[in-house]
Parts: sequence; structure tokens; C-alpha cells
Amino acid sequence: MSWTQWFIFLLVLQVIHGLGTWKLYIKAGRQAWEAFVPIYNAVILMKIISRPWWWVIIMFLPIVNLIMIPAAWVETARAFGKDSKVDALLCIVTLGFYLYYLNYMTDVNYIEDRKLTPKTSTGEWITSILFAIVAATIVHTYFFQPFVIPSSSLEKSLLVGDFLIVSKVHYGARLPMTTVAAPMVHDTIPVIKSKSYLFNDHYEERNTSWMNKLQLPYFRLPGFEKIERNDIVVFGQPADTLVDMNQFTPDRNYYKPIDKKTNLVKRCVGIPGDTLEIKNGVVYINGKQNVLPERARVQFSYDIEFNNITANSMYELTQKVKPILKKYDITDGIGYNQQRETFVVQATPEAAKQAEIHPNITSLTFHAEDEGIRDSNTFPHDLKHNWNTNFFGPLWIPKAGATVKLNMDNISIYKRAISEYEGNQVVTRGEQIFINNQPTTSYTFKQDYYWMMGDNRHNSIDARAWGFVPYNHVIGKPVFIWMSIDGINDGVKNWKFRWDRIFTTVSGSGERTSYFIPFLILVLGITGFNKWRRKKKAKNS
Repeated sequence: MSWTQWFIFLLVLQVIHGLGTWKLYIKAGRQAWEAFVPIYNAVILMKIISRPWWWVIIMFLPIVNLIMIPAAWVETARAFGKDSKVDALLCIVTLGFYLYYLNYMTDVNYIEDRKLTPKTSTGEWITSILFAIVAATIVHTYFFQPFVIPSSSLEKSLLVGDFLIVSKVHYGARLPMTTVAAPMVHDTIPVIKSKSYLFNDHYEERNTSWMNKLQLPYFRLPGFEKIERNDIVVFGQPADTLVDMNQFTPDRNYYKPIDKKTNLVKRCVGIPGDTLEIKNGVVYINGKQNVLPERARVQFSYDIEFNNITANSMYELTQKVKPILKKYDITDGIGYNQQRETFVVQATPEAAKQAEIHPNITSLTFHAEDEGIRDSNTFPHDLKHNWNTNFFGPLWIPKAGATVKLNMDNISIYKRAISEYEGNQVVTRGEQIFINNQPTTSYTFKQDYYWMMGDNRHNSIDARAWGFVPYNHVIGKPVFIWMSIDGINDGVKNWKFRWDRIFTTVSGSGERTSYFIPFLILVLGITGFNKWRRKKKAKNS
């Protein structure tokens, strides 16, 4: 729904609320009209049920309000003496309409000085859990979100098994658009593996389903910095058609809402207005080679040949060469290139150069496609652009308010952005381009776009596969590594903690510095101080 439609919908809800509670307001010593005034009626209701005013704010936050509004229904019933488990259940299953029964059909009395704490330990336990979920959801949605590196696309800059804290406040927190969803999870509920939100995912019905009408328009709170070139960014995959985020099962007829698309982390090598080109794996921005931050470690694929190593299987070979590769920090495993009949490893140029001197390594050869050889898996997936992951572009990255001239040579580059990300109908008829049934030769973009790539250049599915990332897909900026486990995907028995990475910053210059020991000292100090203070207070009393 649009903001206007949501405004009308909320006004209708206020009328429903007023009609169902105005007598209760009077019995609580208030005026009947106060039950009908938007927002003000919620403030007065908090006074009636003896709850803090800030509950009003939480009741208007998407996802969290799915807990807080039913809580307000239950508390309203309790304020008028209806505090049994049955009353609470009736409030919830009738979606609050049980208050109509109390308002018109019963002679209830207002209890001004009622006891606010639950009567039983079970009730206290449930209340504590619910408010813990509310607090965690607010932090998760608007401030910081945990994220774990699942793949090697940013190896060696970020490693598989790095647990990140992603800041939402740097670029501005994005309000949830999917209003009916489980808190604290993304698109899939763990264990039961079912969808965590209410939405019709079928592509052809995404604009007609009543469930999808509950979507909020895109809105982002102000941030204190913009995405800069070479920032590491977490975002929703724009071309996401994965039925299950835990299994790579794409279906082009499957559509996800923006805030439920699969989360990815990549490096932003191109910002709005840049012209990007890739030559032999090296990124050029506006004609100049992109200079990466000090901690960035770019890797490429290399064909590797061994000598004096015999093996009866790939597993046996892997076990024999792993110590050699690890010595040179080539730890991304090995694969077999059937076409060239050689093994392939991922390594930084520096590591590859050093490894060539090892007596059991015959050669390390840069492995990538040649210029002019078209890769059908490379954006924009058309015959007019003979691009691949190694030789790509040049292409201009759209910028909000900027106009691009359109023709039959570049329409495939910008068609998805104009249609799917900006909500237009784009078709070509002969040599003519039509946007919303109007012939056109240019288009002015509504939002900024970014070019996201993995540092593991030949082992990363990134913008070279699916194109631009719109700003409304941006989630946040990784700022901190709070845990790092080597072998995270190999079972608990094979886990090894990377102590030098735990409690380190993602960005910065120089070698990583772990703040884990200072953190432990601080925690122990605060704990000891509080214990001493309590003993001193008890002694003085």
C-alpha cells in the first residue's frame, strides 16, 4: 500500500478503537472523544492501563507491534478487572474485539491502583521473554544486526566463519516493509525451515495478492555517512529468486519483498556516477585503477601443477598439498579444471609468486577468461556485450537524478534497474524503446545504485552476475568481528578459534588488533566493582 492508503487504514483503525473503548475511557475518568483522536488516544490509554508513554512508540514499530498491540489489549482488559487466562486468550484470538464485549455488554469497573506484576511465576517468565524479544528486535532492526560470513567471496579480507556486527545507523536504518513477520529471523524460520513472513511470493501475483497489500513503502532513517568506494557493505541480493536461503534453488517466478531478500556481504568498488571497467581482473574506476584499503586482500584463480606428489584420489592429493598451500596462505582449497587438466587454487598475487619457489610446485598460472570471450553467466546476459568476470565493461553506474541516454546497445544494462527496481514497464519494439508505453531515448534515475564485488575475484557471485545494487537494498555496514571460527562448516569437532581476529574492527589501517583481553578485563573489573559496592552497601545498612 502507498503512504496515503496506510494513512486511511490507520484512521479506520482509530475509529474501530474508539467505538470499542469509549465507554471504558469514561469509566476510567476520561472523556469519550479521547478514544477517537489518533496517537493521543494511545497516550491516554497508556495512562489508563498504567503503562509508560513510550509504549506508544513501540506500538507503531513494524514487527514489534505484533507483540505490543496484543499486550495493550490484554492490559486494557486487566485494568477493568478481567485478568484471567481466559480473558487474555479472548483478547488475542478475537484480535482485540473482546474489548467491544467489555465496552457494551458488561458492567466492568476501572481498577486504578491494580498490581502490574503477573500473578504467577509462569506469567512473569512469559512477560520477561516477550519484552526481551521486543528489545532484541528493536536493536536488531534499527541499530545492529549479527551476521556470519558464509562463503569465501571476501577471502582474505573477511574469512568464512567471521561473526560480524553490522551497523544499521551508519547508512540509516531501513524500516521493515513486510509488516507481518516473525521477529529476530530473516526469511526462513530455523529448524522448521518455513517462510518467516506473510507474503505471496509468486512473481505474477506479487502486485495483486491481498497479503502483499500489507507491505509498507520503503523508508530509511537518516544515517551519518554515505557509502564510500571500497566500503564493505551488507545488502539484500537484488536478483534474489531463492526459494530457500539455505539452499541454492533459484526460481525466476519466485519473488521476495526487498527486506526479505538473501543477505550478502561484498565490497562496494563502484559508487553512483562512476564508470567501471575490469581489465584482467583489475578494477578501474573512471579510467584509474581502483586502490583498495590496506586490509583488503584480493585473490584470483591460479592453475597449479605439482611434481613428485603421487595420490590415488582427490582426497589423498588434497591432504598432501594442504600443508604446502597453507605455508603460503593459500587456504581456499583446490579444484580440478577438466578443460586444462590442471588443479585450481585461489591465492593473492603475492602468495602465488612466493609459492612458485616451492620444490613440489612446478608452476602457478593466472587462470581466467581472455578478453572478448563472452560468458553467458555475466551481466547483462546479452549477445551485444562480450564480457566475462575478468574483462568487463566499461559501464556507467546510475545515480539518483542523473539521466542516461538509452539505445539498443545499452538498454540491456539498465532495463532491470528501470523496470524492477524503479517500477516501470520497459519493452523494446524493433529499434524503439518504450517506458510505460511511451517511446523514449533517455531515463532519469530515482535512486542511487552501487557495484558490489567480492575480493576473491574468480570465486565470487557478485555484481558481475546480477548487476547493480539499488540503495533501497542496502542493509548496513560491518564494523566489528566479535567471533571467528576456522572450519565453521566442517562440524564442531573441527572448529578452531581465530583468537587474533576475535574482537577486531572490520575496517582500519595496519594489522588487526584484538580487543578481547581488554574487554575481559573491563567486564571483570565492572563485575568486581559492583560486587564490592553491594558488600559495602550491605555493611553500612
